[in-house]
Amino acid sequence: MTEETTEKTTTKEKRRTDENVIFVGNKPPMSYVLAIVTQFNTTGSEEVVIKARGRAISRAVDAAEITRNRFVTDAEIKDIKIGTESITNEEGRTSNVSSIEITLTTKKKSK
Repeated sequence: MTEETTEKTTTKEKRRTDENVIFVGNKPPMSYVLAIVTQFNTTGSEEVVIKARGRAISRAVDAAEITRNRFVTDAEIKDIKIGTESITNEEGRTSNVSSIEITLTTKKKSK
């Protein structure tokens, strides 16, 4: 019975951390800027993680910079992680794809 409870709490913790993650794809950067600003304002998150792979990396950087410079001016870049992921396609070939994680933070304003 204790094992089941432990599994449920880790699932909830994982869900909470996934709420503040934005995955960047093929949409224009302003779509992701809107998502980031919404994440900061409506959910009250102090931290938003922007993730991208391959050609979407430049869009992720653009979205982070537009957000910081124009919309959430008190946002700061907390961390940037870069890496490589191996992806296997339908034919069975493996290729390496670059990835990036940009963590933006703001400090809560006391009311």
